[in-house]
Amino acid sequence: MKRVSFAEFGAPDVLHLEDAEEPHAGPGRIRVAVRAAGVNPVDWRIREGQFQQARPIELPAEVGQDASGVVDEVGEGVDGVGVGDHVFGRGSGTYAEFAVLSAWARMPVGLSFEEAAGYPSVVETALRIIRQVGVQTGQTLLVSGASGGVGSAVLQIARDRGITVIGTAGAANQDYLRSLGALPTTYGEGWVERVRQLGHVDAALDLAGSGVIRELLELTGDPQKVISIADLDAPVLGARYSGVTGNVPQALTEAVDLISRGKLRIPVEKTYPLAEAAAAHIDSQAGHTRGRRVVVV
Repeated sequence: MKRVSFAEFGAPDVLHLEDAEEPHAGPGRIRVAVRAAGVNPVDWRIREGQFQQARPIELPAEVGQDASGVVDEVGEGVDGVGVGDHVFGRGSGTYAEFAVLSAWARMPVGLSFEEAAGYPSVVETALRIIRQVGVQTGQTLLVSGASGGVGSAVLQIARDRGITVIGTAGAANQDYLRSLGALPTTYGEGWVERVRQLGHVDAALDLAGSGVIRELLELTGDPQKVISIADLDAPVLGARYSGVTGNVPQALTEAVDLISRGKLRIPVEKTYPLAEAAAAHIDSQAGHTRGRRVVVV
């Protein structure tokens, strides 16, 4: 089979498309013929070696953790899913023709493979950080870097829970944030005052790692009410960093419910073939994404 891997840490050009042995589903796992794989910031952070001290990996390493596809192997002890089912979920080495998933759910009706591949990690992350930051119905949440995948999920999940959201993004994405129910404003000079004009901030999330932790602390007045998923130095400044995955099966179940009720939809901004995985990483690192980027197989 074909898969994307890297033999050294570094820039996107360390990614290579190679021939590899097919993985197989062990106990409690399924294998899918991958149709699409979500491109997440964690993918290129791992490729750069950013997590080696906390979560070391051996080289050469495969790439990707989110996928959608067609089940073609079911491991021992797995019930409720069979060969031929269309699923989306989380596993390892998903930038490949075949991948093993450790958590999955059946794809909701009407969702394409490309769309489905963009949900697993971003919905899990969104649910986790909304819970951790402790924002409640009737309160206001500030989301810095709100137009990407996690931001798109946070805005819609918060709206479904009766939480007001102020979102910051580039000028080109203001209407997009508004369409998701947020009060939008641009980042850049004067953004803190623009946020204050939109309302009191009870809690804040940093999704882009753009050096805004001090300002978020100022706006909330409470270090426990500021969480970053993108700035590894957030704890040094007094905020919290959230990087440990929570309950993925539960998140997928909630994602299916939200999608089926018409409360969650994350657009796919661009797709890339396996051979152009490096380009997908370059674009992901550049930011300014509206929704998701996906590698198609």
